[in-house]
Amino acid sequence: MTEADPERPRGRRAEILSLMRETGSAMSIVEIAERLDVHPNTVRFHLETLVSSGQVARVELPPSGPGRPPQLFQAHPGMDPAGPRNYQFLAAVLAESLADGPEPIERATAAGEAWGRRMAGERGLPARPSRPRAVTALVELLDEVGFAPEEAPPGRRREIGLRRCPFLELVDSREVVCAIHLGVMRGAMEAVDAPVTVDRLEPFQRPDRCLAHLGAR
Repeated sequence: MTEADPERPRGRRAEILSLMRETGSAMSIVEIAERLDVHPNTVRFHLETLVSSGQVARVELPPSGPGRPPQLFQAHPGMDPAGPRNYQFLAAVLAESLADGPEPIERATAAGEAWGRRMAGERGLPARPSRPRAVTALVELLDEVGFAPEEAPPGRRREIGLRRCPFLELVDSREVVCAIHLGVMRGAMEAVDAPVTVDRLEPFQRPDRCLAHLGAR
């Protein structure tokens, strides 16, 4: 399923963008309004949205006399930045490619570990943390990625529950996807020389969660 595209122009906004693309040159608000036979305020309103979405750019003119030069606008010359996205399609292609190749679990885990090390560096996870601090940092990282992690209560802090899977739709490639997730967690902990790692990831330990089992590095 293609992801929602709230910025895709429709109606009058689409007409304005289409006109500007056809013209290919910078146009003023008044000129656009005259060409479409609408009020300039209508054009101004839609142009603000088109500029915000990156589909139209303001063109700065040097002063040529007293007063401010008229505002000009031009359609973005490149690929439409507000076009629809379909990252699920990309994820499915990559997951299937890993699954069909040699040693899929090992390669998926290694890819996840590399990404986990990168994430730890980009987010400035503390180096050589204590075990409690390492687990907290891992929980925060998983929360940021979208796993909705849930640290186990005292007495069972060798587990982290994952109440959401960012790639739930890729159930046909579950083994590869879970291996990537496991690798990410291991890589992040390895990067900061933490005293804890993730021994294994138990998919759907309960219908509403997966379970990451922690162990000593």
